[in-house]
Amino acid sequence: MTEPLNLLGAGKHYRDPAISPEGTRDTAPLPAETAARNAQLVEDWAQRLYDASAEDIIAWAAEHAPGRLAVTMSMENTVLAELSHRAGLDADLLFIDTGFHFPETLETADAVAARYPDLSLVRVLPLLSPEEQDQVYGPRLYATDTAAYNRMRKVEPLNMAMDPYVGWVTGLRRADSAHRATAPALSLDRTGRLKISPLITWDLDQTDRYIAEHDLIIHPLTLQGYRSIGCAPLTFPVGDGEDARAGRVFADGKTECGLHE
Repeated sequence: MTEPLNLLGAGKHYRDPAISPEGTRDTAPLPAETAARNAQLVEDWAQRLYDASAEDIIAWAAEHAPGRLAVTMSMENTVLAELSHRAGLDADLLFIDTGFHFPETLETADAVAARYPDLSLVRVLPLLSPEEQDQVYGPRLYATDTAAYNRMRKVEPLNMAMDPYVGWVTGLRRADSAHRATAPALSLDRTGRLKISPLITWDLDQTDRYIAEHDLIIHPLTLQGYRSIGCAPLTFPVGDGEDARAGRVFADGKTECGLHE
């Protein structure tokens, strides 16, 4: 079957972005016993943790999770690393290195790895380097097909990295956007893994206060109006009173990059 012609490539044939790179696969299923245990935990605890404090939620995770957790870090702040360290969480820090981050984001990741040696920093890489992606799918995929870009450089790499974990800890906050306004603190993801969000009740002021009180590593761009930081070509400062995620560019009709949909 002939692949479609990408007219932006000056006549060069590029692969249809709907077709993921060879080697892409889904997350391995959990053992049945672990999946059943996770489901029971959510049934028993989701409502009780809905408005719980960040410290209580992370302490719950340290006590009840039936195995190792992944703490997903975008590096816009380092609060989850600090909370996980203080709780003695059995976890790795997962950082999706898309290849398109600000240099400041990579520097923040290096600083986190040095500050929290008890929590291994795992750098999750897409199957294709940026240069390989340009050759296969055409340049500037983040602009020509943002949804495909997010799928191949964020969603699919995280899916493949999640095999060893029974759940993941996220930085979701209800205050970040209307889409997240009723998000739970504890739920199951589509694979049956625990999805735990300790910061769910926080807003930016609470986040900033915790950072200051504990002298945490600060991503320097957050001091320049960037309050939700993703890939450099798709991230911009926000104005006063705007949602934290108003400075992020998503695919048409989307309010998320795909990790939390």
